[in-house]
Amino acid sequence: RGVKAGERIFAYDTKKNWWSRSGVPEKMPFGEPGGPDSEIFYEFDFVVHDKKFGENCHPNCDCGRFLEIGNSVFMEYWRSEKGFEKLPQKNVDFGGGLERFVAITENTNDIFQIDTLKGIIETLEKLSGKNYKDESLTPAFRIIADHVRSSVFLIGDGVLPSNSEQGYFVRRLLRRAIRFSDKLGIENSGLSELVSPLLEFYKDAYRETFDKKAFIVEEIKKEEEKFRKTLRDGQKELSKRLEKGNLSGEDAFLLFSTYGFPVEITEEIAKEKGISIDKESFNSEFKKHQDLSRAGSEQKFKGGLGDTSEKSLQYHTATHLLQQALRDVLGHTVSQKGSNITPERLRFDFAFERKMTDEEKKRVEEIVNQKINEALPVQNIVMSKENAQESGALHFFGEKYGDQVSIYFVGKDLATAFSKEYCGGPHVKNTSELIGTFKIAKEEAVSAGVRRIKAVLE
Repeated sequence: RGVKAGERIFAYDTKKNWWSRSGVPEKMPFGEPGGPDSEIFYEFDFVVHDKKFGENCHPNCDCGRFLEIGNSVFMEYWRSEKGFEKLPQKNVDFGGGLERFVAITENTNDIFQIDTLKGIIETLEKLSGKNYKDESLTPAFRIIADHVRSSVFLIGDGVLPSNSEQGYFVRRLLRRAIRFSDKLGIENSGLSELVSPLLEFYKDAYRETFDKKAFIVEEIKKEEEKFRKTLRDGQKELSKRLEKGNLSGEDAFLLFSTYGFPVEITEEIAKEKGISIDKESFNSEFKKHQDLSRAGSEQKFKGGLGDTSEKSLQYHTATHLLQQALRDVLGHTVSQKGSNITPERLRFDFAFERKMTDEEKKRVEEIVNQKINEALPVQNIVMSKENAQESGALHFFGEKYGDQVSIYFVGKDLATAFSKEYCGGPHVKNTSELIGTFKIAKEEAVSAGVRRIKAVLE
């Protein structure tokens, strides 16, 4: 029904006023909690009398007259095999949108027109010669602005585009943004030109990210160049398969595994042509692919030790020295991506975009050998995760840790330690136990944005 003057509270059924991860109650799996919610909307005066919103407009519609700015969820039920039962512990969970609050203070029902995003939109208009207010193009502007902003801050935090783990999320964001930039007629390295206007706004609040601007620009530019080739090759192959009028899950997986063509983009293109893909068979093929690499992934999070021999402990400790030496020489964007340790050598994978120079490798060797010669103690301390983070100890980005974590550090105390990392051990007691001279035997590319070092103690 329509909204009448003075009305403030409206009742809706569970299709509108219910929250759970799975949506409406009938879609909830057994064991999932949920409950009714109370949504808060703001009404914009400037659209009240606009005829395009119609007489049947109501607060929970999506026409733009009202903007949801908050939601209180009454987590009261869980679904059992018998039906809905009361939770033993109930709570009220409130969520609010900060940028939506900004939108109402600036009297706009479009969050992409507030100051945090407006600079990107205006730059896109200049690059494309298109108008954001063209309703056929507005979604493309919004997708690009949203995805580029997320990618900029992830890359600034050291999450580089890749085909694995967190890096794949960055790659997906950028590649979807690239595809929509093509729809605006923006070619070559257009996305990288959005970094400066975005970070200019955030430079006071996120100075560390702002200082990495040149690095972020370069990363996005490289990803854009790579994906444009992938798009050309993948779209040719996709077009051939779409001509048959259907697309199997096996086809979608082949495009993903052979051409690096993301399944989300395959779905989007197929949907535009009225064709759906068999997602179940795609997931089956993808699971086979995951199973093949699971063993290696599991070993990475165990520290990569093949055994606990004396020599393996030496190499395990050497990887800690190596990571810090790499960060000292190449910069703090270096982060561990995996390791494998045997009694014969260490293998260390790390995030970095180019081949190391001979001078850089030599300097890394010098630093590691210097720390070995200094006979520094290797110590362990268990502390709260919060204190560990404050100490600057390195850890795998995105890995879940408990409230208490184990930190190994190389040095006389944690504050002045040369190296400090979240690690379960084991290690030698002193760097002087690393028998031999540390030598980088090989440095090579593993995948986009990931390098590998193999090193020995001669």
